[in-house]
Parts: sequence; structure tokens; C-alpha cells
Amino acid sequence: MGRPATARRRWSVYLLRCGDGSLYTGVAVDVAARLAVHRAGRGAAYTRSHRPLELVHVEPGLTRSQALQREAAIKRLSRAAKERLVARRRSPGQRSGASRCATENSR
Repeated sequence: MGRPATARRRWSVYLLRCGDGSLYTGVAVDVAARLAVHRAGRGAAYTRSHRPLELVHVEPGLTRSQALQREAAIKRLSRAAKERLVARRRSPGQRSGASRCATENSR
């Protein structure tokens, strides 16, 4: 018997805005913990050299497979499309701004 659907759908896709304005895309079970690892300089090589980091987008409730597929799809988007994705999810109190995107070079 398989795991319950809620246990399988625990993965999230997230986007970070880096200090230079670039965007980094990743997947995690615990986004807050993963962000802390990135901020501590123990995350992906890309984020180590592009701090500070701000969490700007999260898509929760995915299976691992769905999260990896969505991450790949987001990485294929143009910079403008990624910015629209971030803007669509942005709450009214958050600031906005243009950025260049470097997610194609990140994992």
C-alpha cells in the first residue's frame, strides 16, 4: 500500500531573488529550512555568491516528481515570464523591481 496522498504532496518549488537581482529556482520539502541553508552559504553554489536572498515565490503541495517538472518548466521561462510569475503572486505590501534572471545556471 502506498503512502497517503498528503504525504506525497509535500514538495514545493520556490524562487529566490538574489542580491544582484537575478532569480534562482529550486525545490524543497521545507522551503523555510532550505532558505536558511542558502542564506548561511551552505546551499547551491550559485546562491553562495549572489547574496542576500529574498523568497519571492512558492508553489506548495506537489509530489517530488511534479516539483522537479515544474522547476524545469520555470527555468525554461523567459526572464519577463518569470517576473510576471513573481508579480502575480506578490502581496500588495511587497516591493517590485526589474531583475535579470540566472535560473538557467542554477539547480
